Amino acid sequence: MRQALVIIDMLNDFVQPGAPLEVPATREILPALQQRLRQARAQGLPVIHVCDAHAPDDSEFSRMGWPPHAVRGTRGAQIVDELAPLPGETTVCKTTYSGFHATDLDEHLRRLQVDELVLTGCVTSICVLYTAADAVMRGYRVRVPADCVAHLDPGDGAFALRQMRQVLGVDVEED
Repeated sequence: MRQALVIIDMLNDFVQPGAPLEVPATREILPALQQRLRQARAQGLPVIHVCDAHAPDDSEFSRMGWPPHAVRGTRGAQIVDELAPLPGETTVCKTTYSGFHATDLDEHLRRLQVDELVLTGCVTSICVLYTAADAVMRGYRVRVPADCVAHLDPGDGAFALRQMRQVLGVDVEED
């Protein structure tokens, strides 16, 4: 079994105080996520950063009523310094919830012969959940450490973790 650590949307526009689409819980998971990242790097596991990268006029902003966020080329679309990629680590840009939709994530994972994903980041009930669903439907084994995912709303986060565990068969690692 070859595992990869996938870090989803840990971007300035979600993490920094006062950011356009601030998810305060992202700052709470940073220590556990940094530890998980150090372990993955020490074990030589692939680390993949999956990041929103929107056009300034992305239809998601009007469709969902969210403010512009993670606009390509802005500081807000950059990965937070605490988790900055090292040379050789992959960044996959996405324009919707799933890290697999219209990206080369699957191709990259297959090339690395990865069959198990450890999904981390934000938001549990949106991008983590939809990436997990797509991963399972593509045949990957999926783990989600609960202390390494951030929720906008605790109830939504709990629901998403239950869905991943009970419906998708994801191994949700409780803190």
